[in-house]
Amino acid sequence: MQYYVNINAGREGNGLKATPFRHINDAAKLAKPGDEIIVAPGIYREYVNPVNAGTPENRIVYRSETPLGAVITGAELLTGWKKVSGTTWTTRVDNGIFASYNPYTTLVCGDWYFSPKIRHTGTVYLNDRAMYETDSLKECKAGKPDPCAWNQEDAKYLWYTEQEGNETVLYANFHGKDPNAEKVEISVRRNVFMPDKTGIGYITVSGFNLTKAATTWAPPAAYQDGLIGPHWSKGWIIEDCEISNSRCCGISLGKYLDPENDMYFFYKKVKSPTQMERDAVCRGQYHGWLKENVGSHIVRRCEVHHCEQTGIVGRMGAVFSVIEDCHIHDICTSQQLGGAETAGIKLHAGIDVTIRRNHIHNCIMGVWLDWEAQGARISQNLMHDNWRPEGMDQARGAMFSTDVFIEVGHGPTLIDNNVLMSPVSVTIPSEGIACVHNLMLGAFSLINSGVDSIVNGQREPRYTPYHIRHRTEVAGFMTILHGDDRIYNNIFVQAHPVTNPEKKPTDADYQEVGTACFDIFPTYEEWFKPFSPEGFPNMGGLAEAHFGHLPVWVNGNAYFNGANIYAKESHFLQDQKAKIKVELTEKNGSCFLKTNVYTYLKQFADGIITTEILGKAFEPEQYFENPDGTPIIFNRDYFGAPRGTDTLPGPFANPEDLKKPLW
Repeated sequence: MQYYVNINAGREGNGLKATPFRHINDAAKLAKPGDEIIVAPGIYREYVNPVNAGTPENRIVYRSETPLGAVITGAELLTGWKKVSGTTWTTRVDNGIFASYNPYTTLVCGDWYFSPKIRHTGTVYLNDRAMYETDSLKECKAGKPDPCAWNQEDAKYLWYTEQEGNETVLYANFHGKDPNAEKVEISVRRNVFMPDKTGIGYITVSGFNLTKAATTWAPPAAYQDGLIGPHWSKGWIIEDCEISNSRCCGISLGKYLDPENDMYFFYKKVKSPTQMERDAVCRGQYHGWLKENVGSHIVRRCEVHHCEQTGIVGRMGAVFSVIEDCHIHDICTSQQLGGAETAGIKLHAGIDVTIRRNHIHNCIMGVWLDWEAQGARISQNLMHDNWRPEGMDQARGAMFSTDVFIEVGHGPTLIDNNVLMSPVSVTIPSEGIACVHNLMLGAFSLINSGVDSIVNGQREPRYTPYHIRHRTEVAGFMTILHGDDRIYNNIFVQAHPVTNPEKKPTDADYQEVGTACFDIFPTYEEWFKPFSPEGFPNMGGLAEAHFGHLPVWVNGNAYFNGANIYAKESHFLQDQKAKIKVELTEKNGSCFLKTNVYTYLKQFADGIITTEILGKAFEPEQYFENPDGTPIIFNRDYFGAPRGTDTLPGPFANPEDLKKPLW
């Protein structure tokens, strides 16, 4: 059955085409498997709470009749502003409009929130851009932008709130604009499109503009809020949508509410944060975290932008999902919020997740896969400017910047055929990572670092899980030994100046490009030697080997502009004279890569990389393979073009293809 919705209908109807509903949520209460809800263009100021799940064969489809024509917003227009002094104005809101959730008394805080500045979950918007919250009316009146905000022009528009009786009092500095003549809104709803119950699966959301939600902070061991999300279910498709202006997270593919392990450290402070995460994984198994119940979502062709924590977040609930062909930008660049859960895409337990063909830029980080990125693949993405602007200080509580961050995972995790252009390309305090056919203008960082702490004079290892192959069930726990990495057929270009020459590969913001940072790791032959002694193996005597570095495999790479080289790499190209330029240009909304690197690659080539060559990640004993267990042959490039029998390093098989747009 088809239900029709049109906010501009003359009166409330019954969902028929001639007499449509005026609110999407009226249709959401009735829709059953196989039904389609068609929404006419207009602004829908409501929270859509789907009641029923679809099935794999008969999904429930919510479709904007005109692409991006139907706008679902968590905000309300706010008028009646009165001038206080200078460019600062004020207005009052009766708290009755907020019902049981007042975003102007609810704080952004919780586990893994590090910023000393505690913000409210609400936001004031001026002409569809979030204004910046201040700690005091004095600061609001001063009208000076936060020096850590990436966009200083936006950051000068400030607001402040306090409570008086049953009213929310708002002050805002509009810098010469008249708020009664401009479009001014405040977020009043926590979510825009998200079931309030778990298990509402197999829903498609297509073609909507979803914006302005007063979401809460979403750490991994807590309930993970989002402007839109499946709320711990299976098989959602979110496609062709624009998702923006969430106070915290845009799309949540994340964790359910577990009252016994929700913001545990924030409220109880007696169990270490790492232990909470281990608890979350094990409790998830008890609560039905299985391939049959959760995950397998698709997010495709969406633009996700101007969210202050993450564009896409997901603890455990994103397993077996695909995020593809999305444009993700301007995430956590306001520096209004600070903590360890900030990135364009931030997933915990990204088991068999595929992240491909996305354009991710101007985010505090591009992609951050934390814990259990087992079987995850980051492929054919364009990432750039995921780095603080030059001269900008890092805000207190804010994370460092990088294109790709793989944290405390055991692999296998694939990073292949990407264009990575930020000063740090790949951050890996992990093991079992394969980097194949990438163009990397930035460094590796946090090598042999970022895992363990020294507490009370003793080492406190961070044990993290690994899983039954292509499943969620836990197979074991182990600390990170470091190594077990494969670095094949990449192009390394020292394109950015090294502004911090005192930094080492163990630092997060190390900027020296190349593979010399892997010199501390043995080859496989060196590593295996203690395990094959003459006579009977000495199990007790192998402790040093059991807890030593794992081997690495580095070969077939090309190095330019002084990029450094792994000392034991046998087949590589190094050109110390060429001056390589790599520039991203834009024309008519498309991105093109302009470079002379292929002039200097000459005839340097290597063989095709395969699952067989990459082998198994050490701890989970799982091949670098497809989610269905079939092998991968890396015989197609960034564009999907065939490589032939011998292949150039880097993401492009044919330099002539660079005439095509990368995005």
